[in-house]
Amino acid sequence: MAKQQVKTTYFCKNCGNESPKWLGKCPACGEWNTYIEEPKAPKSSSSSLRYGPVGDSSHKTLEPVKISEIRAEDQPRINLPSGELNRVLGGGLVPGSIVLLGGEPGIGKSTLVLQNVLRIRSRRVLYVSGEESPQQLRMRADRIAGGRMDCECYLLCETSLDNIFASIRSFQPGLIIVDSIQTIASEQLESAPGSVTQVRECAAAFQRYAKETYTPVILIGHINKEGSIAGPKVLEHIVDAVIQFEGDRNYLYRILRPIKNRFGNTSEIGIYEMKEDGLREVTNPSELLLSDRDGDLSGTAIGVTIDGMRPFLIEVQALVSTAAYGTAQRSVTGFDQRRMNMLLAVLEKRLGFKLAQKDVFLNIVGGIKVNDPALDLAVISAILSSNVDMAINANVCFAGEVGLSGEIRQVTRCEQRVTEAQKLGFDTIIIPKNNLKGVKRDAWTIRVVEVSRVEDAFRYLFG
Repeated sequence: MAKQQVKTTYFCKNCGNESPKWLGKCPACGEWNTYIEEPKAPKSSSSSLRYGPVGDSSHKTLEPVKISEIRAEDQPRINLPSGELNRVLGGGLVPGSIVLLGGEPGIGKSTLVLQNVLRIRSRRVLYVSGEESPQQLRMRADRIAGGRMDCECYLLCETSLDNIFASIRSFQPGLIIVDSIQTIASEQLESAPGSVTQVRECAAAFQRYAKETYTPVILIGHINKEGSIAGPKVLEHIVDAVIQFEGDRNYLYRILRPIKNRFGNTSEIGIYEMKEDGLREVTNPSELLLSDRDGDLSGTAIGVTIDGMRPFLIEVQALVSTAAYGTAQRSVTGFDQRRMNMLLAVLEKRLGFKLAQKDVFLNIVGGIKVNDPALDLAVISAILSSNVDMAINANVCFAGEVGLSGEIRQVTRCEQRVTEAQKLGFDTIIIPKNNLKGVKRDAWTIRVVEVSRVEDAFRYLFG
C-alpha cells in the first residue's frame, strides 16, 4: 500500500505569510529569501483550537456585547520581586497577560525569570523548561537563592505541548513560565520544533489558556543573528508585551527594554548588573557608570542622557591621534558611527580642526548603547579634549544636540537632566541656550552655562 504523501507549503520566517510555492521576496513584508518549506497542518487540527483549560475543542457561540455595557473591573497586578521588572511591565504582571522575553544566548533571560519566581510565595509557579534538566535548574537555583528553597516553584522539563497542557490542567498553576517557546512542539503538527508553524500554534495555545483562565504566562524566546525575536512576526502580535534583554556579555550591565506593552509605557527601562549569584538591580546607574572616572585625563566628558523615563550620567571617552597608515580610522563603541562622522565634519568645518587625517576612537563606558542626541555635546567635547590634550574639569557635564551648522539645539526634559546632575554632585552643566526658559532655578545649586554654538562651548572649556 502506497504511503500517503505529506503536503507541504511555504512560510515566511519574518511575517508567517503562507504561499503554495517558494518566493524570493515576500509580498507581505518585503523581505528577501525568507520562505521555508514545512508540512502543511490540516485545517481541522489547529493546536490553538484544541488546548484550553478543560482540554476539549468545544466552541460556545458568543453574542456581541455593547462596549458601554461591559463592566470594567480593575484587576490588581501581580507584583514581582524585581522592582526593575515591575517598572518595565508597567507596574507588575496583569492577570491573563502573556509576556515574551527575548535576548541573546547567555545574556541572562532564564536567570532573570528564575530568580524572580524563586522569591514568589503568594502563588504556585510552573516552570516549563525544554532546554535544561531538573538537576541543571536546581544547580542554578542553588547559586541564585543561596540554598533557600521556601518557594512555590515547580519544574516540568517537557517539550510536548500535549503533555504540558495535561500537567497544567491537573496542577492549576497561578503563573506559567515557558523556557523557551522555540523548543515546544505539538504532536498534532508534523513540522519540527522551532519552525514557523510550531512557534505560532504553540504561542496561540498558551495565549488562549491565559485569556480563558486569567493566568499570566511568560514566554522566553530566542533571537536571530539580526537581533530580532526568532520565529514568525505574528509571535510578537500574539503576546501582550515584548521585552528585550540587551547588553554585552563582556560587560556586567544589562538593560531590560520593552518593545511592545499593551498595559504600560514602552519608554521605561530596567538596568541590572550581572553578579555571581544572579542579577542585581541598579537603582542609580549613574553612580556605577561614573565610579572609576579620573578627572586629570584628557579625552573624557560626562553626558546627561535619558533612556526611557530615567535620566543618568554616562562617561564618554575619545582618543584622537595621527593616522599611522595614511588612511584615518574611525572606531565607535556604544554610539552611532554615522553620527560621529557628522560631528567630526562639523568640528572641521565650523571650528577649523583638521581631523580628516587623524584616527578617532570613541567609547561609551560600561558597554551601554546610547541613541540620545543630547549626548552630542559630550561627544564633541571629549574629541576636542583629546585633540588639544587638555582635560575637562571633572565637575562639568553636558547635555545638548549639535546641528550641522554648529548650533547647539535644545533637548527634551532638560530640567530633569539638570536635577540629576545636581543630585550626583556636579558643579556645572552646559546646556543649549533658552532650553530652560520659564523654569524656576531657585532650588538649584548647580551652575547652568547656556551656549548657542559649538565655538561657545569650546571657549568656555579651553579658553
